[in-house]
Amino acid sequence: MVIHTSRFGAVSITSEDVINFPEGLLGFNELRRFVLLDDPTDEIFAWLQSCEDPSIAFPILEPELFAGNYSVQLTKHDLETMGLKSLDGIRCFTIITIPADPTQMTANLKAPIVIHVGTRKARQVVLQDNSLAIREPIFTRLQQRVVQNPQAKIKNQAVYTGVAVQLKKVPEAEA
Repeated sequence: MVIHTSRFGAVSITSEDVINFPEGLLGFNELRRFVLLDDPTDEIFAWLQSCEDPSIAFPILEPELFAGNYSVQLTKHDLETMGLKSLDGIRCFTIITIPADPTQMTANLKAPIVIHVGTRKARQVVLQDNSLAIREPIFTRLQQRVVQNPQAKIKNQAVYTGVAVQLKKVPEAEA
């Protein structure tokens, strides 16, 4: 299938690539179908792209890339809503906000995206831990990772396995 995006143009995906958010995302309740795109030209982010609205795409990162002690404690309600009995098979991502000055980029640690890899079912959860920030500054921590290991691209340290789809642009003639 082909989805149209404002950032990447026409993109080829399969129905198995679609991640379903039965409740939508916070502020985007009407959008239920997304795909996680791994753009090989972007060295840092993957993109959570709406399959329903071409203009909606969120840069995301795995929190382990900048917050080593980050852990997600899902409530019983979160688990039940996702049809899960445990945290087995889930991957967590944080939505990144990138302002005009990228040194001010932040991650939403309070409301991560939780995806069950096997079922492709997802939910944006609001964690009960009051020490977590909605706008956690991350530029300096990402920069430190690069300085500590300049040969290793940040994205190569991510574990998108089983979730992200390698971006496959569709030639304009086929779009």
